Amino acid sequence: MLEHGGRLARAVARYGLPRDQWLDLSTGVSPHAWPVPAIPADAWHRLPEDEDDLLDAARAYYRCDALLPVAGTQAAIQALPRLRPRCRVGVLAPGYAEHAHAWREAGHDVTLLPMDDLLARADTFDVTVFISPNNPTGERLPHVVSRGDHHRWTIIDEAFADTHPEHFLQPREGLILLRSIGKFFGLAGARAGFVAAWPALLDALREHLGPWSLTGPTRFAVAAALRDTAWQATMRERLRADSAALATTLSEAGLPPTGGTDLFQYCAHPDAARLHDGLAARGILVRLFNEPSALRFGLPPDGASLARLANAMREVMA
Repeated sequence: MLEHGGRLARAVARYGLPRDQWLDLSTGVSPHAWPVPAIPADAWHRLPEDEDDLLDAARAYYRCDALLPVAGTQAAIQALPRLRPRCRVGVLAPGYAEHAHAWREAGHDVTLLPMDDLLARADTFDVTVFISPNNPTGERLPHVVSRGDHHRWTIIDEAFADTHPEHFLQPREGLILLRSIGKFFGLAGARAGFVAAWPALLDALREHLGPWSLTGPTRFAVAAALRDTAWQATMRERLRADSAALATTLSEAGLPPTGGTDLFQYCAHPDAARLHDGLAARGILVRLFNEPSALRFGLPPDGASLARLANAMREVMA
């Protein structure tokens, strides 16, 4: 399995600091979770039903009809390579490493390329995989690669796109879009997401994944979150302000971001491993990347946490 953020228990064991003393900034999940109400007892008791209002809520939120609920975008990332015979796949790099890993594990020929090169060479691949905005760099796809049939796919992971819903793309033949509930809504533990694509692809994916991809309680909570437009509007403003404050704090400490989104800031630095270790020794966990050497900072949940990060950054950058 690949490395991911959020491995707080391992950090506790390695650095010897109690769990309640840690500030975990190692993921891009919003620290301001949508407030889940009490779950109806029936949602726990009955098998999940596709005929509830989840799809209606998702179609209104994403402004498209062709959607399939999945157990987080990770489920789709692992399943999609199993729906094709061996082929040539171009994957954005640096980027969320599970994409390339899943295609390699399924026996495909994978080439990793930066954004401009992948766009320029897209026609040489049977499948191209983009992430927009990119995790971890924040880079956005400047345009959509033209695809006109089900034989050649463009996959775009939009897990971090919710703070700018005007950038949501619309599916069409050959274009597959991945959407996450965990990041913007702060509901990573729900393991919920959606795939937007043409109907035949969604049917094949549904058959591969089998029934009950989401639990009843998750379906109830996600449908309610998707319909809470007032909370969404307020949270988009808050996350933009929080991300700007984080960028300012990092810049003032001598580590200006080289990329980012409204949910995280990305800082390339040749000595990222030492900075990561120095912050961890002070009870602050951030995400370390080795290729290229960089750190990703999630959003601190409040002003006190931001001040704590500022103090720690001044010490490790000295």
